[in-house]
Amino acid sequence: MRFPSRLCAALLAVIGLGCSLAASAAPQETGTALRQQERQRVNIYKAYFPDLATGRKAAVSFHGQLLESHYAQGYLVMELEGDEMAALQRFGFRFEPASEFIARREEFLRQIDAANAARQAANPQASEVGIESIPGFTCYETVEETFAAAQAFATSFPNLATWLDAGDSWEKTKGLGGYDMKVLKLTNSAVPGPKPRLFVTAAIHAREYTTAPLALEFARWLVNGYGTNADATWIMDHHEVHLLLQANPDGRKKAEAGLSWRKNTNTAYCGPTSNHRGADLNRNFTYNWNSTNGAGSSGAPCNDTYRGPSAGSEPEVQAFQAYARSIWPDQRGPALSDPAPVTLSGLHIDLHSYSELVLWPWGETTAPTGNGTALQTLGRRFAFFNNYTPMQSIGLYPTDGTSDDVSYGELGVAAYTFELGTSFFQSCTDYNNTIKPNNLPALIYAAKVVRTPYLTPAGPDVLNLALSNDASGAGVPPGTPVMLSASITDTRFNQSNGAEPVQAIASGEAYLDVPPWSPGAQAIALAPSDGAFNTSTESVSGTIDTGALSIGRHIVFVRGSDASGQFGPVSAAFLNVTSGPPAITLSLMATHRFLNSFWVDLAWSGAVGANVDVYRDSALIVTTPNDGAYRESRPRGTYRYKVCQAGSTTACSPEQTITF
Repeated sequence: MRFPSRLCAALLAVIGLGCSLAASAAPQETGTALRQQERQRVNIYKAYFPDLATGRKAAVSFHGQLLESHYAQGYLVMELEGDEMAALQRFGFRFEPASEFIARREEFLRQIDAANAARQAANPQASEVGIESIPGFTCYETVEETFAAAQAFATSFPNLATWLDAGDSWEKTKGLGGYDMKVLKLTNSAVPGPKPRLFVTAAIHAREYTTAPLALEFARWLVNGYGTNADATWIMDHHEVHLLLQANPDGRKKAEAGLSWRKNTNTAYCGPTSNHRGADLNRNFTYNWNSTNGAGSSGAPCNDTYRGPSAGSEPEVQAFQAYARSIWPDQRGPALSDPAPVTLSGLHIDLHSYSELVLWPWGETTAPTGNGTALQTLGRRFAFFNNYTPMQSIGLYPTDGTSDDVSYGELGVAAYTFELGTSFFQSCTDYNNTIKPNNLPALIYAAKVVRTPYLTPAGPDVLNLALSNDASGAGVPPGTPVMLSASITDTRFNQSNGAEPVQAIASGEAYLDVPPWSPGAQAIALAPSDGAFNTSTESVSGTIDTGALSIGRHIVFVRGSDASGQFGPVSAAFLNVTSGPPAITLSLMATHRFLNSFWVDLAWSGAVGANVDVYRDSALIVTTPNDGAYRESRPRGTYRYKVCQAGSTTACSPEQTITF
């Protein structure tokens, strides 16, 4: 939903949005004049599509005109001119005025005007209701809050995070305030490279609220998970993640005041005070800029898809492109059909909203790229997590000058656009309950496969990895056999738009401390639990010998291959080796007499595994699940008992003697 600002919590009942007051000074542009411009935007329609596939394609081609999506109800809310309506009518669209949307917007604007009038009446010197945070949307950080969080990572974890200046926003280049174009680089600098690089970019379209917070949440998962989450740890050790968290910071500030702002704020286009001004940064990239001769972008400065006067004219795009070229070499030929090498390293994800789509090049033509099959495979993997529709990014019409034109078109790097959610100002409930939990795993998957994104996604995934003798994480003594179990599956594709081949699992293997791509890596073969690798999902197990391991924490890497011979991404778990036997405390009691025998109750506690061995007079009498208790009946006499971790002769409690 697109509204110029947010006022107070009471508006929730009026327009369905949470709200609050913000009392800091705001530029005149966020005041009465720009709200009046919003009121004049009344060419807003319910655009009913003839079928869902056509509706999703329209969401791609007419992204600049979208305001809401209602796929289940069969329509999109769009701001349309006459020629745009005529173009959609040729595909079977019909239109109704979006009167409910306009009424909600007007009520919101009226109440903001009333609040400002009351403030001015009480104090003629009072500033307007302004923006420091985003009222009513506490789940979304502002530009300043985003930058502060990134700086805090770099300050608190200098070996893991670097906060880099990649250029300037348009306003900063003109001395009008503005922002640095900042990139958060995440990797363990103590582990030498070179390392494969994932580049995630967000908020290039200012009004798309969910994108920058999701990228920042990904940063939190990596940094806060380092040392506690095995997957976050190995990703940070062996890969690099680069996050351009705010790709259009000037425009984002306009959107944080509630304006339906898409472009940058360049006053040279559409007038210096218009809220239609600026260039669409995602139509300004140099490779294939205006390659469709006006079909894929607009030459009209007031249009929301205005491509700018020349390729790469905007400073934000210049900074974006320069950074991409600095982290990846050019590995693709000049023709649209030229493939990048299948062994290429690197991956770019551009986060947008909305439309619930996973898109890959080309957007300029219906022809697939030279890497089309591999891009489709990875796209269907991503869409498994977020349950979006995976498709090539060509819609009803082409698009050109977009961000993947530099990453894939120029450099050959696998590139994707995630269209998050169903509206620009997505509610925090939707973001926290659906968008974040569904899309964060997709970003984690991207970080796992970035080493070979054209190969690895064709291989199976490793799930439910567990080390049974170290389930608590407290550790095992050297020499303790550790049982590994996992599930390997090749089924995790989104099959809603075509069918991805699913293979039988062919192998599973584990590695200790050295990942499989590094010199010196030694595989530990894992066996199928049912005796044969012959289905698309297999349970596997194996034993890890800890006899030669040093004291401390180790990491276990696990991967699987399918019948095509392709290995999938690694999943990992920590294995801790302790300096001595675990602290097992054993209690023995003779509870009561039964004829000529006594019931003997044993109870134990401490760092024991899933199973324990119970010994009497140095002889193993039973292996039992670790439920902390065991009972047996014995004649009168003196006996010696101890409890050990299953399979270990050293990880034991002290032997105790009981007489009865």
